[in-house]
Amino acid sequence: MSPDPIDAPPAPAKGRAPNNRTLTLSDAERAALRPRLLRSEEVSCGKVPEGALICGDTFDVLPRLPAGFVDLLIVDPPYNLTKKFGPETFRERASSDYESWLESWLTESKRLLAPQASLYVCGDWRSSGSLQRCLERHFHIQNRITWEREKGRGAMRNFKNASEDIWFCTMNPEAYYFDVESVKLRRRVLAPYREGGQPKDWEETPEGNHRLTHPSNLWTDLTVPFWSMPENTDHPTQKPEKLIAKLILASSRKGGMVLDPFLGSGTTAVVAKKLGRRFVGIEREEEYLLWALKRLDRADEDATIQGYQNSVFWERNTLREQTQESADRPSPEPSVPQVRDSDALQRRLF
Repeated sequence: MSPDPIDAPPAPAKGRAPNNRTLTLSDAERAALRPRLLRSEEVSCGKVPEGALICGDTFDVLPRLPAGFVDLLIVDPPYNLTKKFGPETFRERASSDYESWLESWLTESKRLLAPQASLYVCGDWRSSGSLQRCLERHFHIQNRITWEREKGRGAMRNFKNASEDIWFCTMNPEAYYFDVESVKLRRRVLAPYREGGQPKDWEETPEGNHRLTHPSNLWTDLTVPFWSMPENTDHPTQKPEKLIAKLILASSRKGGMVLDPFLGSGTTAVVAKKLGRRFVGIEREEEYLLWALKRLDRADEDATIQGYQNSVFWERNTLREQTQESADRPSPEPSVPQVRDSDALQRRLF
């Protein structure tokens, strides 16, 4: 992220339960991974550092990158909230000031996009107004996706804040890539209808009755990473790999270039690698990038994405069916790992 620096030291490391799968790093791992980072001053003006994780401020790095090289831009910027990111904090500001801050990096990001590129920008209900005004000045807004997240405390004098937005935009409303077939969702059929004794628009399998449905702009099949998920890190606003996979599959081709200028703990880069896309990521906080590098190394051995099996997205609470289908129908994709004791909670979530 690119927050405003403060003097507060980082919080001490939390104790870990035995089955906690949250990513950690030893000092030896940090020492081994650190030389693989690209520093902002090392980025050659006009050259594409393909596959690079760039440690530096987005505002310093973006002007060094070449025009028109990005096919898909995925941005998860700090929302207009006071929140700590490592030893630094992004501070809430007036809506007009936040809008100016958005404008400052959106303008430079636009220069990097190919003529038929798409972009997705994350936000919450507080920042959506500012985002819409900024985005419609530079791009064509195609849609606003709202996704449900389960984390968060209930409120006593308000409704629980349990959703976030993703703004889907394109450079050219008449010419952009969108693969709807790659992001269909497999849903259970609760009232199966037959015609002539045969299933109508659904499939009967040993795992149950299911139908492939077109994706809507309301996503309720996602789980925010938590301690029993191997993708989990201590980043305060980490997005699910499954969410990023939907964006990448819908709006980029194999081999396409994906840029994330606020990379955080690396989810966009990791998912891009798992799905055969090229990537560049920018992040100011070194520790987050070291987490990202370890996650990228893990992706060499395990390219699975929870909730995405055999090239299909699944509803929540379907891990057992996904595992069974993988066993019944061999796939070129890596299979779901054998269920462990620490996966018990995940059976209820995927």
